[in-house]
Amino acid sequence: MTFQALSVVSEVYPLIKTGGLADVAGALPAAVAPHGVELLTLIPGYPPVMKALAQPRIVHRFNDLFGTEASLVRGTASGLEVIALDAPSLFAREGGPYSDAKGADWPDNWRRFGALGLAAAEIARGILAEYRPQLVHAHDWQGGMAPAYLRFGEGHPVPSVMTVHNIAFPGWFPPEVFPALLLPPEAFTIAGIEYFGGVGFLKAGLQTADAITTVSPTYAQEIRSKELGMGLEGVIVERQDSVHGILNGIDTSTWNPSADTHLAVPYDAKALAQREHNKRAIELGFRLTAQGGPIFCVVSRLTSQKGMDVLVEAADALVAMGGRLAVLGSGDPKLETAFKAAAARHPGGIGVRIGYDEPLSHLLQGGSDAIIIPSRFEPCGLTQLYGLRYGCVPVAARTGGLADTIIDANEAALAAGVATGFLFSEVTPEGLIAALKRAVAAYGHREVWRSLQVHGMKADFSWKRSGRAYAELYKSLIMPRRSGRA
Repeated sequence: MTFQALSVVSEVYPLIKTGGLADVAGALPAAVAPHGVELLTLIPGYPPVMKALAQPRIVHRFNDLFGTEASLVRGTASGLEVIALDAPSLFAREGGPYSDAKGADWPDNWRRFGALGLAAAEIARGILAEYRPQLVHAHDWQGGMAPAYLRFGEGHPVPSVMTVHNIAFPGWFPPEVFPALLLPPEAFTIAGIEYFGGVGFLKAGLQTADAITTVSPTYAQEIRSKELGMGLEGVIVERQDSVHGILNGIDTSTWNPSADTHLAVPYDAKALAQREHNKRAIELGFRLTAQGGPIFCVVSRLTSQKGMDVLVEAADALVAMGGRLAVLGSGDPKLETAFKAAAARHPGGIGVRIGYDEPLSHLLQGGSDAIIIPSRFEPCGLTQLYGLRYGCVPVAARTGGLADTIIDANEAALAAGVATGFLFSEVTPEGLIAALKRAVAAYGHREVWRSLQVHGMKADFSWKRSGRAYAELYKSLIMPRRSGRA
């Protein structure tokens, strides 16, 4: 059985990306295709998206979509089947997908992503003669209104899935925007989209979707707690029978150390010595002149959620124990400044590159000895999966998807030959330093370190298993509707 589904998302790799959400959205169509799912992606018509579309054609025009003219434009881009919501007044702007060039959120984000959700619902109701999906899959708060428009709109809604990539971003807006969202009054209740007195886009999706998924099994449990539920734990607990933890995969064709053109020299698990060429390239690029010690890298947003404040405090100790540090990322200006200051204190021991650089992120995974991920919470995490794939041993906090994907190098795991990294529970400088000491000690034993690398590289974190899980979830929601049991 083959059926059609619509993915509603605010970013998708390689068209536009700010984080892991784009990687997941870009990989999901190919992941579910072998299981009979034709997944089309609905995305805002940002300038890079419109420019990338091959053979674009307008399939529908909105004369008044939240006060603006808009079109649905269908085309292909980088192998993806895409419908772009082309609304220049909403999306053709300088800056990022969610904020202006100075980093301030666009004040009309409620209108921009409300329009995306409404367009998705209209597509599902049959507004397009050529395409009518049997299921809608919404991602994070930006897609969260799609299930709400399906639930509260006219006609019998198609089933929907709401995926939480990061519950810390609820998409909250003041109550004054509700009348403009074109929903009935009963939608603005605690059983609907009301959230702390305002409108919650993520709450809307969690409350109205037929199924909820998170991007790792552990995160599905963690967000039931007050500490990590971010005020939405009540909804998660109430709907726990509909919550599924499905671990993200990675695109193993894009992230393949044996064929990665971003590396100085490609390699595989049988030729790990070739990684030294990439290590030399990192030393040159980050001016890490000190020789001999392991290179620890960071590829991350520089925020407290990612534990970067903890790493800054541990940086001096890392260098003192013989390690070197290469940092790639951007975020909190104070943390950016703190990392630069650490580099100034340790020339040759710490190098910092502020910004986003996809090719450089590949090189760091392909040449660094280890990657540090001290996140306070991590729904899934992809950088540790890239690290495992590339033989870049993760040193990570025991939370969310990090705990699900890394086997700690404790004595038993090392003896059994299954360890792949180093986990620590207390996200403090002391907790991180203890884990770094363990890693440096293991690095001094060549065979132990090689075992960690090889076992990580052998692990299967492709989309095969996850793609099957999503397809099975889709089918479980669609089949009752087809048989009339819904």
